[in-house]
Amino acid sequence: MFAHIRPYQYKLFLSFGIFLVSGVAAIVLQEPLILVIPFAWILLPVIFQFAVTRTEQLFWLFLILLPLSTELNITPQLGLDFPDELLLMLLTGITIIKIIHQPGWFPVSLSKHPLFFILIIDLLWLWITCIYATEPLLAIKYVLAKIWYIIPLVVLPQILLQSRERMGKLAICLLLSMLFVVIQSLARHAYYGFSFKDVQQVLAPFFRNHVNYSSMLVCLLPVAWCMWKLTPAENPKRKWIGYGISIGLTGLLFAYSRGAWIALLAGILAVWVIRKRMMGVFMMLTVLALIISMAWLITDKNYMRFAPDHDRTVFHTDFRDHMLATVEMKDVSTAERFYRWVAGARMLADKPITGFGPNAFYQHYRPYAVNRFETWVSDNKEHSTVHNYYLLTALEQGIIGLILFCALYFGMLLHLQRLYHQFQSRFYRYVALTVGMVLIMIGVINSMSDMIETDKIGALFWLCLGMVVLLDSKRKEESELLA
Repeated sequence: MFAHIRPYQYKLFLSFGIFLVSGVAAIVLQEPLILVIPFAWILLPVIFQFAVTRTEQLFWLFLILLPLSTELNITPQLGLDFPDELLLMLLTGITIIKIIHQPGWFPVSLSKHPLFFILIIDLLWLWITCIYATEPLLAIKYVLAKIWYIIPLVVLPQILLQSRERMGKLAICLLLSMLFVVIQSLARHAYYGFSFKDVQQVLAPFFRNHVNYSSMLVCLLPVAWCMWKLTPAENPKRKWIGYGISIGLTGLLFAYSRGAWIALLAGILAVWVIRKRMMGVFMMLTVLALIISMAWLITDKNYMRFAPDHDRTVFHTDFRDHMLATVEMKDVSTAERFYRWVAGARMLADKPITGFGPNAFYQHYRPYAVNRFETWVSDNKEHSTVHNYYLLTALEQGIIGLILFCALYFGMLLHLQRLYHQFQSRFYRYVALTVGMVLIMIGVINSMSDMIETDKIGALFWLCLGMVVLLDSKRKEESELLA
């Protein structure tokens, strides 16, 4: 009876049937979302086919959209960064499917790299902390989100960024879209006379606040500097890159972010540290200073000396007053950090081995807070965390989690210093130096915030890890050619 019907006609009849049933169900149940089903039936195969055959284009698209993405709340409890996080999920799925069907597709250089070994141990420990987590569902969500950042941004660069041209394309994709954000923000900010109190509202919808905006901007400035250095002086593009850097520095100035300014200075210092082979000494001195500071603060409860005056910690609309209040420890953001740091340290002391579990700080920190440090914004309507990624890692993943993260982070920096001095190629030397600058900046920023779990800075961090492994393979290729 149906022998004369061709395959495409079967699909047409089936699609029509799905559309009809979905329409009737949507009307009967009064649920318009059911109408998504027939469109998904038609579009998802097309999208999947494009994703599988055009993985590289999706990767470039993600880089372009990273500075342009915005936070999207699906429900009061569920949100995602749109559309960059969706692209990461898609890229993760495609990568996993390709590895399953073609195991040889997985980069050998990555599987044998010591940093990848540390990363695997870190992920395994994360799953262990989920077992002991006080908020298991939030902990599992945290680990899954980390996986769909790591797989595309650590694995795919080993395959997609093999040439210098593609590395340059990566930089261009990030810089041009960020330049657009900076220019439109400056134009809108100019309408308000570049006032400190109005900086937040000119950054929407691309960034939640001036801290997130300035953090990504300052981390991309070394990338622009690297392009400027590697572009010949006679090339007209070099002049335009210089203009772009000037616009970026102007945007950073009017972002009014103290942390980003400090990060910029740290990035400049990183150039000297790497060139002088001082990274190991620099890290040891930093860790030693932190240990001594922590020991002093704990002894005789010296941390109580920094307790703020509740009624005198205010948010200043004038930047000069804001800076003065910071120096005098009367700025509300500084005071609130102390409030959460004290709570976080006490949480760590309570569960030092496995911690409270990923994503657990907000739900459990209040009983550990010291009222003497409370400020008028301690109600924490934004549900933000401890504002120090290292402390956050320790209190949520235990001391072991902190050690593993530091091993990964310090290992990346030491690898970059070694690569910088081993490369003969000027191009790769500057790329290694640039990645080192970005990592130092991210490290400084996360001492005053916790942005590795955000889409913008988190993506840059994991992309830096991918670049370290890639540069290591390039160094081996260079050595073989020279031999």
